[in-house]
Amino acid sequence: MIERYSLAEMAGVWTDESRFRKMLDVEIIVCEALCKLGEIPPASLQVIKKKADFNVRRINEIEKTVKHDIIAFLTNIAENVGKDSVYIHKGLTSSDVLDTALALQLMDASDILINDLIILSKTIKKQAARYKNTLMIGRTHGVHAEPITLGFKLAGWYTEIMRDIERLKMAKENISYGKISGAVGTYAHSPIEVEKYVMEKLKLKPEPASTQVVPRDRHAQYLTTLAIIAASLERFALEIRSLQRTEIGELGEPFTKGQKGSSAMPHKKNPITCEQMCGLARVFRANAMASLENIALWNERDISHSSVERVIIPDSTILLNYMLKKMNNIIKDMVVNPKKMIENIKITESGIFSQRVLLAIVKKGIAREKAYPVVQKLSQSGFKNKKPLEKFLTKKEIEECFDVNYYTRNIKEILKRVGII
Repeated sequence: MIERYSLAEMAGVWTDESRFRKMLDVEIIVCEALCKLGEIPPASLQVIKKKADFNVRRINEIEKTVKHDIIAFLTNIAENVGKDSVYIHKGLTSSDVLDTALALQLMDASDILINDLIILSKTIKKQAARYKNTLMIGRTHGVHAEPITLGFKLAGWYTEIMRDIERLKMAKENISYGKISGAVGTYAHSPIEVEKYVMEKLKLKPEPASTQVVPRDRHAQYLTTLAIIAASLERFALEIRSLQRTEIGELGEPFTKGQKGSSAMPHKKNPITCEQMCGLARVFRANAMASLENIALWNERDISHSSVERVIIPDSTILLNYMLKKMNNIIKDMVVNPKKMIENIKITESGIFSQRVLLAIVKKGIAREKAYPVVQKLSQSGFKNKKPLEKFLTKKEIEECFDVNYYTRNIKEILKRVGII
């Protein structure tokens, strides 16, 4: 991922140094297991633990010749360990180390993202409680529907983020699998006890029936989960963008001191960060599609997935980390204009109360088919003249139909139900 969208903690998970360090951890723990089985002398294990190390620059130099990053990695380790390096990578295939190390990286990345989501959920929850009684118009198809409150809208965002947290926890659980089962997954050259020892020590689970790789449906689930979370952020950003339009003016993203909106027009306050969120969400959908195409590999494996994953997995986790931080800042400092919300509710005059008027007439025993065109005609002209309604309803009933509190009376209970208040 480009530096512009990379934050240090998450980017650190995906450095070559971090990847090779986790791979080395796997190799050393395999040696421990083999030592316990009597296949490596204890003295040799101690030498390996003491001397096994690598240098990324040296690995890259070796790879230019051998054209294989794992062999280059092992060659560099052997240069440091000496003759006892003969026991390193014994009975393993490259994917034993690569896929197990990748699972460890994904667990670290997941923990960062889950924490980001929890922080965002708390911010949304706080804002939902703050604006629980702030009236605004609800819209369907972009057209005025019936009144809601901003707190109610934010409650929907909050519950969606809570679902995203659960989705990511499930995806993390599903990706926390490794393998030490050899070239085609049969344990022909590495006892199954080795895998059991390694996975327990790394807090991973052994792949029940691997091929040469951990099956890529696990990684596809992970990437599609990230795409769903990004789509949630896109939904929130799109709503803020929509309501920031000049003719609506109900919400807006923060506009900081010294910020410029347009190189040409000084009056502009453009929703650039929300637009950025909407644009970046598209990257996740592309990456998720690529992860689905990685599932089908030739026979017990090929490496068509490998080159793809070097891009889509780091990029998606780094990018989501960035987006979650940005969205948290947007919602925390979001501009809210309650006065404009009330003004907008009044645009249709009383037209937005048409459903309640219709139901009140139907309750009187008038057929819906007969009442609907009457209410439709009146409401589309804004109920400017309520007198035609008096042949169906009393004046008191008419006034009750136009009471905005009727539409928001249950919102407090909804906010309690989802834990906002």
